[in-house]
Formats: sequence, structure tokens, C-alpha cells
Amino acid sequence: MQMFSKFIKGIKQFNLIEDGDSIAIGLSGGKDSLTLVNLFSNLQKTNIVKFKVCAVMVDMFNGQYDFQDIKDFCQEKNIELHIVKTQIYDILFNIRKEEHPCSLCSKLRKGQLITTAKELGCNKAALGHHADDFIETFFMSLMFEGRLSTFAPLSYLSREQVYQIRPMIYIFEDDIIKYSKSFPIFTNPCPADKHTKRQEVKELIKSIETMSPNFRKNALRAMLDPSRHQNLFSDNPSRLV
Repeated sequence: MQMFSKFIKGIKQFNLIEDGDSIAIGLSGGKDSLTLVNLFSNLQKTNIVKFKVCAVMVDMFNGQYDFQDIKDFCQEKNIELHIVKTQIYDILFNIRKEEHPCSLCSKLRKGQLITTAKELGCNKAALGHHADDFIETFFMSLMFEGRLSTFAPLSYLSREQVYQIRPMIYIFEDDIIKYSKSFPIFTNPCPADKHTKRQEVKELIKSIETMSPNFRKNALRAMLDPSRHQNLFSDNPSRLV
């Protein structure tokens, strides 16, 4: 119940979903996106807001995996699933031979998600970023770009005419791990997984919490309370991964 309450809090505070919306959930098969699917499924059972929703899975591996468990999960949650086969993995590792592929990978996957959302008639795309992602992106922007910035819970992509929403802005990763234990999580075979700048920042934040156990909660409160700061939200989706 606490997870759903935090989900609703983010939606209401940032006006992420309105009556009549058609939303495409970006589904990677990881714990975050499966949690988002489950929360949207629960939201559909309420009368809080009336909307349509589907899930879009950008298959980086061009059909190498059948994702049957994820198909069954979406069917159980009454969420229509669209799987889009792409050659993203081949482009990154076999053609371009990228040493640091994460930023380009994120851009390509998100681009395909937005394109598919438009083709399906959706006006919004929901991403599975959570509170820890929000804080980590701020630190990455500060450390590697010299900016005080992070992604916005709600942003408008004017070229594509689609809104990006991040309804799990108040939900921490620890809670997602517990919540998603029974979900059919797809283990990412990407060789760059867990070897990124974001992982380094994640470890840094853990070390800070040894001195300040409430650091993440305090950081989130400070960053989301407009009375405590000038606008930190970037107009453009973060390039950092």
C-alpha cells in the first residue's frame, strides 16, 4: 500500500496523468519497469483517473529472447504489450564497438519507445526512473558536467509532441527490490551492466549514508520541494546513464 501511495503522490503533485491520456510504459523487463507496470495495473482498477495504457518493450537483441514470462505477466495485469525488435545491441557492440555504450544505448532505446508510443496514438510515455535515479542523476550532472540539474518528473518533447512522465519519483530502489521479488525479472546480458558512472555514483551515495543515514530521504525532500531551491529540472532528458 505504501508503494501505491507514493506512486499516487508523484502523479498528483506533478499532474502526470489526466483523464483521457493514452500512456505507453517503457518496459525493459527489469525490476523498475515491471514494478511500474504493476502499479499502473493497480491504478486502472481505481476511479482516481481514467486513461488508457499499454507497455512497449524495445528488444535490443532483435528477437534472440522470447520474453514469454514477461508476456504472461503483462497479460495477467491486463496491460497490452508491444515488443519492438531492434538491432541496438549489434549496433553498439559489433558495428560501432562502443567502449562506453550506455548513453547512446539509452538514447536509442528511448527514441524507439517514443516513436512507437506515437504510432500507437499515445500522448505520454512513462519511464521507470525512481527516487535513487533522480538523486544519482543530480550528482552525475554536478560531478561530470558542472551543472546543478536532474531530470524532471514531467517533460514535454516538443519535436515528438509526447510527454515523458516518471511516476515513481517518490519510490526508492530498496522498496522496489522488495516489491518486485515475485516478478519475472529479465537479467540484462549487456557487458556494460553494473560498470557505469551511475554505478560509481551509487556507491558514493552509499558511502555518504554511512555518515548520514537519512541522506537520500533528505536529498529527495530538498530537491522536490520548490521552496528549498531554484528549478533543478533539466528541460531535456538527462544524457547521463
